[in-house]
Amino acid sequence: MPNTTNKAEPAGRPVMIAARDIVKSFGANRVLDRVSLTLGKGEVVAVIGPSGSGKSTFLRCLNHLETIDEGGIEIEGETLAAPGPDGRSHYANDAEVRRICRKMGMVFQSFNLFPHMTVLQNVIEAPITVKRMRRDAIVPQAEELLRKVGLFSKRDNYPGRLSGGQKQRVAIARALAMEPDIMLFDEPTSALDPELTGEVLRTMRQLAEEHMTMLVVTHEMGFAREAAHRVVFMDQGRIVEEAAAAEFFRAPRAPRTREFLAHML
Repeated sequence: MPNTTNKAEPAGRPVMIAARDIVKSFGANRVLDRVSLTLGKGEVVAVIGPSGSGKSTFLRCLNHLETIDEGGIEIEGETLAAPGPDGRSHYANDAEVRRICRKMGMVFQSFNLFPHMTVLQNVIEAPITVKRMRRDAIVPQAEELLRKVGLFSKRDNYPGRLSGGQKQRVAIARALAMEPDIMLFDEPTSALDPELTGEVLRTMRQLAEEHMTMLVVTHEMGFAREAAHRVVFMDQGRIVEEAAAAEFFRAPRAPRTREFLAHML
């Protein structure tokens, strides 16, 4: 299967993520097989594909939740990992890795909110503990983010009293509170029913309209078609095809892409 990786830097956009020839294996199972992708400033890229194709693992490698075996990753021109003389990937030192990864916020399938903290406390926790911000400085920012995601009225509620869609919007506000330059979304609506999915997708579309740089692993074809600049199709650990969203859905080139879309649309 050909690996038709990105052939050019995103036109006219500073490169925010550059992943080159990433290989990741779990034991004998090669989950990522020479995956290369660039993401430009303000660009929204949707990554689609069947379960087990490596999409979520790829996202987790970008922000160091998983380490890569081979290849390189640069975030805003800074080297997170690079190939060494032995052909294996070598990472920057721990302090540099932490600093570089703070440029990225991530939203997961499961909401991962602290159940013993209120909505507001969940949003301000990381800025206070990681960035050493004063509470009186971060609370107004957090409240503004809760207004942005339509949940200011829930600021004093605990997660157990929220719907799944509300929890995911709190998770988005929490990620944004760290003021990342890039947002990574890993199937953010997969645990939600259709009605609650719409709440989260509206928030993500708003971020896209505000030119937030976003890499979104999703099974929501409507979002990929309408909100993404580019769509990437992965299968069996490789990028099979990528194109501008309109072109991707109008005239997919690879037979495997056409087969996948026929089942999804």
